[in-house]
Amino acid sequence: MAGAIALRTDYTASALRRLASRTRDANVARRLLSLAAVRDGASRGEAARIGGMDRQTLRDWVHRFNAAGPDGLHDRWRNGSVCRLTADQLAELSALVTTGPDRARDGVVRWRRVDLQRVIEERFGVSYHERHVSALLKRLGFSHVSVRPRHPGQDPSVMDAFKKTSPRS
Repeated sequence: MAGAIALRTDYTASALRRLASRTRDANVARRLLSLAAVRDGASRGEAARIGGMDRQTLRDWVHRFNAAGPDGLHDRWRNGSVCRLTADQLAELSALVTTGPDRARDGVVRWRRVDLQRVIEERFGVSYHERHVSALLKRLGFSHVSVRPRHPGQDPSVMDAFKKTSPRS
């Protein structure tokens, strides 16, 4: 079994506590206080409890502190995966959704996620999961709005004649 990872020696426990008191990030402060406890000679388990973590997590933070100093204790948030459609393809998809489907060409009267999934794969050669199509649409500024169904053969004049009108009082 390997021994404890040595903590870099250019910071004293009091210097680590001073850094913890000056930082505005609570997570970094907890990590610095755990490292200060390690520097004071506390066991790794006790130092991890001070920071609200387990020993393995403390070990990972020690590695990052040794490599980058106090700046290595900040969280590194990622942006997620890169979109597989280009900006031009996203613009074309946005125009496609805005104009709506052509019943003769697309075979549907309104776009559903599964229909757009199929169209994206046919036009752009990119396969997305049906749920990810919703994320694409949200990124393009569309929201999920379910419209009232309308039969393609309905006649507006028949609908106007059917409507009941009340006499004005």
